[in-house]
Amino acid sequence: MLSTEVIARIADELAEAERTNGVIPRITSRFPDATIEDSYAIQGVWRDKNLAAGRRLVGRKIGLTSKAMQQATGITEPDYGVMFDDTVYASGSDIPFDDFSNVRIEVELAFVLKHPLEGPDCTLDDALAAIDYAVPALEVLNSHIELEGRTIVDTISDNAAYGAMVLGDVHKRPDEIDLRWVPGVLSRNGEIEETGVAAGVLGHPATGVAWLANKFHQHGARLEAGEIVLAGSFTRPMWVSKGDNVRCDYGEMGIIECRFI
Repeated sequence: MLSTEVIARIADELAEAERTNGVIPRITSRFPDATIEDSYAIQGVWRDKNLAAGRRLVGRKIGLTSKAMQQATGITEPDYGVMFDDTVYASGSDIPFDDFSNVRIEVELAFVLKHPLEGPDCTLDDALAAIDYAVPALEVLNSHIELEGRTIVDTISDNAAYGAMVLGDVHKRPDEIDLRWVPGVLSRNGEIEETGVAAGVLGHPATGVAWLANKFHQHGARLEAGEIVLAGSFTRPMWVSKGDNVRCDYGEMGIIECRFI
C-alpha cells in the first residue's frame, strides 16, 4: 500500500489538476503496486480538503455499472465518487465547457433517499424501500488523469471521473414506474448518438444503490437520507465539444437539455 505521504501528494496533484483543468500522469504508471484501498484513500483526502474549503457534499456517483461502460473503459468493477453542490445543474442550463479537462456525457438515473441505507447485506428491495424518488440525469465525465491505459485505481483516485450532473424535472417513486425500462435517447446537435434502457445497469438501476450501501459498510459508513445517488450510465459515453447542444429523451420521465458554452 502507498504511504500516507504519497497518498497526500497525489491528492494535492489531483486538486491542482482540478483547479487548472489539467491532466496528470497515470498513478498506476508511477506506482504500479497501488491498490483499490489506496485509490479510495486518495479520493478521501481530496474530498476532505474540498469539504474543509467549504464545498457541500450532496451525494455519490456510481460508475462502471453497465456492460456498455465496462466495455468502453476496459474496467469491469463498479466504483464510486462524491458529488458537491456546485456541480449540480438544472435541465436547460448553459454549462461552461472550459471548467473541465475533457467532456463526455452519460445517460443515467439518479435516486434521492428518504431513509438512511446501510450494509452489509443490503438488497435491491432494501434500496427501493429507502428511495424517495428517481429523476433522470446526465453525468458530465471529467478526468484529471490521462485516459490511455487507466485502471480502476486511477479512476477511483480521480473521484470516479465525475465532473458534474444535470438533473431533469420529472420525479417518479419506484412504485410508479418500472425503472428497468426507462429509455435514454441521447442526441448531440440534433443527431442521435447513443440509446439504451436503464436495465443495462446491473439489471435494475437501483441495484447500484444497494451495491454502494454494502461497499460503504466496508469503509465504516452509510448512505444518508436526502443524499442523491447517481446510479451509473446505461449508454456509452458521448464526447462533447464547446458549443454543442445536448438532449436526452427519457420517455415518460421527460427530457434533459443543456448546452456547453
